Amino acid sequence: MANRLEKEDSPYLQQHKNNPVDWWPWCDEAFLKAEAENKAIFISIGYSSCHWCHVMEETVFEDAECAEILNKDFVCIKVDREERPDIDKHYQEVHMLLNRRAGGWPTSIFSTPQNKPFFAGTYIPPVASEINPNAMGFKELTSLIASKIAQSDKQLFDNADEIEGFLNKTEHPKEATVLKEEFSKNFMLQAKSNYQTTTGGFSVAPKFPHASTLNTLLVIDRLYHDVSAKAMLTNTLTNMKKGGMYDLVDGGFCRYSTDNKWLVPHFEKMLYDNALLCDVYATSYKTYKDESFLKTAKEIADFWYNYMSEDALFYSASDADSEGFEGTYFVYTYEEVYTLLEENGYENSQAMCQAMDVTPFGNFEGKNIIHFKDGVIPEWFSDVKILLQQLRRTRVYPFIDKKVQTSWSSMMIHSLFKLSAIDNSYQEKAIQSLQALLDTMFVDNVLYHTTLIHKTPKVKAFLEDYAFLSQALLSAYKYTQNEIYLIHAQRFVNKALEEFYSNGVWYFSAGEFTTKAEISDNTYTSSVSIIIDSLLTLGTLLEDEKYTHFAFKTMEYNSYELGRKPIYSPYMLTQVFRYLKGDRVIKTNHDNLKNFSQELENIAYPFTLHKTTEDNSYLICGDTSCFANTSEVKELNQLISNSFNRS
Repeated sequence: MANRLEKEDSPYLQQHKNNPVDWWPWCDEAFLKAEAENKAIFISIGYSSCHWCHVMEETVFEDAECAEILNKDFVCIKVDREERPDIDKHYQEVHMLLNRRAGGWPTSIFSTPQNKPFFAGTYIPPVASEINPNAMGFKELTSLIASKIAQSDKQLFDNADEIEGFLNKTEHPKEATVLKEEFSKNFMLQAKSNYQTTTGGFSVAPKFPHASTLNTLLVIDRLYHDVSAKAMLTNTLTNMKKGGMYDLVDGGFCRYSTDNKWLVPHFEKMLYDNALLCDVYATSYKTYKDESFLKTAKEIADFWYNYMSEDALFYSASDADSEGFEGTYFVYTYEEVYTLLEENGYENSQAMCQAMDVTPFGNFEGKNIIHFKDGVIPEWFSDVKILLQQLRRTRVYPFIDKKVQTSWSSMMIHSLFKLSAIDNSYQEKAIQSLQALLDTMFVDNVLYHTTLIHKTPKVKAFLEDYAFLSQALLSAYKYTQNEIYLIHAQRFVNKALEEFYSNGVWYFSAGEFTTKAEISDNTYTSSVSIIIDSLLTLGTLLEDEKYTHFAFKTMEYNSYELGRKPIYSPYMLTQVFRYLKGDRVIKTNHDNLKNFSQELENIAYPFTLHKTTEDNSYLICGDTSCFANTSEVKELNQLISNSFNRS
């Protein structure tokens, strides 16, 4: 018999509706029940494509003994962290406070009947494991907690009160630091200390793509011609796309790599990773003219359109697992690939298998992930890829989370508009997706965070939704010059200032959980940094200093930490460069902006905006004055460079 989650829209909560655990969704009734019956609260937070969430479901939440303990002595609440990122952020802070390290998913929180947390973990196995025999298993832990709650254990309740006190404190930076371009030196030192020279990236396994760090290296090279920044960026981009974490068959990046070579991923694919990496690869192509970077950017965009969209709306994620195992859909045996090549008339099947890193022994649990060790994709692979895709179609596709999210969708729309300057075919897709997103998520003048396709949204927008949507709208304006996008962007930024801003501080959410927004680029780019980007753009385009002022006050408020540890907030660092150096606006007629879009994208200076006038020539302007005029688009790059010597 299904539990209460049966009535919820969230795909993640739906996955748990048949657990023997008597789950509640997040609601007042659950907390009232816990207090009335003096039961501890167990809060489990995850998301639909999370591999370890599936493992905990299988080993703990489907276990009859675990479920019996939970149902007898706890009120159990399931939360989809993608549907309610405000709740998730609150409890990630709890995990950090209690464990002195970042958490992850699944997140496991135990609280008093008054919902004061006292224990936080991630995946907890049913019994103590050989890997960590000193840590209690779930059965032992829940039995102990239940007995302590029943006995009104004084130390437990005192600890919970103390934790609650820490959580309610608002910490402010120690002091402000003058914003300087020299912050880049600290960033480069910190990037180099983390950099993996052989395969690229900025950590050992597990290796995440760190798109914001890559973007900042690109900006630093474009501004200062930094050889080290270029080397770290291009080596990482080259290694990541060799195959493995990057799916060479269907396209799209997986969440992260479990090894140092970017070969063996956790196979889930997230919209935000792919949107941000599409941006980095497209912009890197514009800078370095590496055709493989452009190919990767297009394949990312095409994958999300072909596999992960409906009615111009983007799905959130696809799972790592299918048919009960991780990676089943993605990997191949040597025999099936060799036979496939032979049956299709290839005479050098063995050598082709070797080139694709396909061997009888396999590179992943006896099977094979398609991978080109030298990074060079042979011409023949374009045809072989189609055959490998056909082979995959005989398999069960991983579960797709068809939730639409304003913030993540906006990231992809922003990237599609940037791609459209190289290949105009992406512009119509971007326009259609932006309109579909607005039609779905902006209802009766209220912006919402998430919904399922063709369902009415219920969860109101958070700062990240306003930030990324305004950025996408300003990209739409840049590449189409349709002023309705500029008007929409201004509206959403104004609303964000009204709801989430106070004296340099941005809050991620307001209401049930008033959570301070992070400035660090963690899972994806900080919403604070993105809203700064939009504020600076509006300040320049509208010639309205109030937007620039709010951007400056935000950066000033965070300047102490930003100056000391810029590696944690790379996107905000790029906005510091932008604020200090100033935007450049190219003013010309609409035909010039349309017909010479690629030439305009090739301008080295990264903070360049467009504005339509009636002029046939090109006028180059800053925030308050114009510097130069030319009728030749090829002269713009040098004239913009020269403008800094005059300013």
